[in-house]
Amino acid sequence: MKVLVIGSGGREHALAWKLVQSPRMQTVYVAPGNGGTALDKRLHNVAITDHDALADFAVAEKIVLTVVGPEAPLAGGIVDTFRARGLRVFGPTKAAAQLESSKAFAKEFMKRHGIPTAAYETFSDAAAAHAYVDGRGAPIVIKADGLAAGKGVVVATTLDEAHQAIDWMLLDNKLGVTHNQGGARVVIEDFLEGEEASFIVLADGKNVVPLATSQDHKRLHDHDQGPNTGGMGAYSPAPVVTPNVHARVMHEIILPTLAGMAADGMPFTGFLYAGLMIDAQGQPRTVEFNCRMGDPETQPIMMRLKSDLFDVLMHATAGTLDQVELDWDRRVALGVVMAAHGYPLTPRKGDVIADIPPEAGDAMIFHAGTTLQDGHLVVSGGRVLCVTALGDSVKQAQARAYEALRPIQFDGAQYRSDIGFRAIKR
Repeated sequence: MKVLVIGSGGREHALAWKLVQSPRMQTVYVAPGNGGTALDKRLHNVAITDHDALADFAVAEKIVLTVVGPEAPLAGGIVDTFRARGLRVFGPTKAAAQLESSKAFAKEFMKRHGIPTAAYETFSDAAAAHAYVDGRGAPIVIKADGLAAGKGVVVATTLDEAHQAIDWMLLDNKLGVTHNQGGARVVIEDFLEGEEASFIVLADGKNVVPLATSQDHKRLHDHDQGPNTGGMGAYSPAPVVTPNVHARVMHEIILPTLAGMAADGMPFTGFLYAGLMIDAQGQPRTVEFNCRMGDPETQPIMMRLKSDLFDVLMHATAGTLDQVELDWDRRVALGVVMAAHGYPLTPRKGDVIADIPPEAGDAMIFHAGTTLQDGHLVVSGGRVLCVTALGDSVKQAQARAYEALRPIQFDGAQYRSDIGFRAIKR
């Protein structure tokens, strides 16, 4: 069997790494891939990003399954392109991917279908947005209505931060947001108290299978200080998602979302990610939806998955997820992201990476912002590596991950030293 994974990040490296372990696998292609997938002799990078060219490649190579990793090609309609060619592809259509590509669409959808989330308003006019923030006060959350590689959200603790975020998103576009039709917009919503968790499921349009729970760390520095990022580390499972919370999330958020999407004529297939805020009473609310696996959550989740991912995704694309039961490693998996100098706003590229330890049974280094240049592995993006390890407890997984990270070198490397601290504190 031949499989194609589309994307170049740590999420795609982890998906390809897991897929190639299937006994039925002949070849796993990654388009365009990164330095880590290039160095893995079991994987094959393909230097193609154009949607039609990727579909041509899938036809020519007799690819039996394509898995789309990142949000941009999903928002751009790559699933529609592949389906029009009769190709088997896992991911949501362009219409369904609006759950992530438009924060305004997602909030209106949740309001319409009674899915718990924070109160909000949407603005394209900066003066009106500033006035609204002055009226609501801080803390308050400002979200860009478009794709921003996980960096389009500012949790403003002061009014000054909120006003700056509005200007960044509506006037300056300092966060590099890909605006939706109609130009720049922001969603401004009330700040929710509680603990965050990532709840990711597989959906085939009518059936749903939850993946292991996880929790990521958005802030750049220890103790959740500094700017928001795409994610500085994650672990699985997340203790905050108790059996009771899990049941509530399925009943109050996941199932109503899938039913609502089907009722609205956009049945959802693919990975559906609900970013949750869980309050002290165990009530979950939806912070955001993503239409793909999270990064860095994918890395620890794939480390724990014992089931054959290829078989699971074949069921997901056949509409038979009701026949799937996933098998998980009982151990905790924890991943620590190493980021480039200047990340998240101005990541420096070109620094040489050295001394990456080899894959071990309980530790794996997943690549994201890396590329091979003149025989050297160099930094090519903001989040560079995700050092992921297994352990019998969060503390043991944490210790093993930092042990694997210690020898890795590149100038200006940034990483947090406290990934998993919430679970340890619990």
